[in-house]
Amino acid sequence: MKAEARERIVLPPGVMVPETQVELDRLERQCFVELERVQQFHTWLDDKRQCRQACRVIGDSRTGKTLACDAYRLKFAAQTVSGDVPFVPVIDWHATTETGQRELFLGLLEHLKYRVVSGTISDLRERTHRLLKTCQVEMIILDEAHRFRPKTFSEIRDIFDLLNISVVLVGTDRLDAVVRRDEQVHHRFMACHRFHRLDSQALEATTAIWEAYVLKLPHPSNLTSAPMQKVLGTATRGYLGLLDEILRNAARRALLLKRSHIDINLLTQAAAAYQ
Repeated sequence: MKAEARERIVLPPGVMVPETQVELDRLERQCFVELERVQQFHTWLDDKRQCRQACRVIGDSRTGKTLACDAYRLKFAAQTVSGDVPFVPVIDWHATTETGQRELFLGLLEHLKYRVVSGTISDLRERTHRLLKTCQVEMIILDEAHRFRPKTFSEIRDIFDLLNISVVLVGTDRLDAVVRRDEQVHHRFMACHRFHRLDSQALEATTAIWEAYVLKLPHPSNLTSAPMQKVLGTATRGYLGLLDEILRNAARRALLLKRSHIDINLLTQAAAAYQ
């Protein structure tokens, strides 16, 4: 699971020791932590990709579904197998606002680094289908899929039906409502994996992983203790994205104060903005 930083804290020149700045920079960098729930999700995607099945991935915002999909794509890095033709097993593309047919085709063509992106919808369709076959694409993950216009869903159905490519629609419950409007779409994308918010047990386990592999402060902060978990449970409400932000912010505060760990006061201060 990719962990992201949202806030940058910098002291005036001359105040910060170089080691502190290095650690702050590290906390701002993206990193992937493969949680058990992500491993299970990737196994589920493996099955859909190998069987060339269509499916949906549903969950609230900030539950980690987008990052888990991106991590899956990174497992299948594009390779050039002959000449300039790349082998791209998995595409992960995010829909833009009100995505129509043209935007879909242009997005896929640009993802595959195809330079000729002019022409009619028919031209773009033919070019996209040909390139998907040439690049041996096995799975296309379409995030924010609720943004697709009705005619765009028809194009997605054709990619699945005609090219034998697994298509994954990713979104919130709004996507479910959109998919059910079209019987043809709903029947093809009935298989569904749902991302839930973290319960208390999962929150504690994930906090321990984040402390060990993301924060990596000099001394333990005992973030899985009951008082710390009470603060995190109230502030995060089980959202993985909020947990990541709060823990990183608390770690930055500790570093700026030249402390070796996060205490309950620092955690409470970092969590206050999320109440």
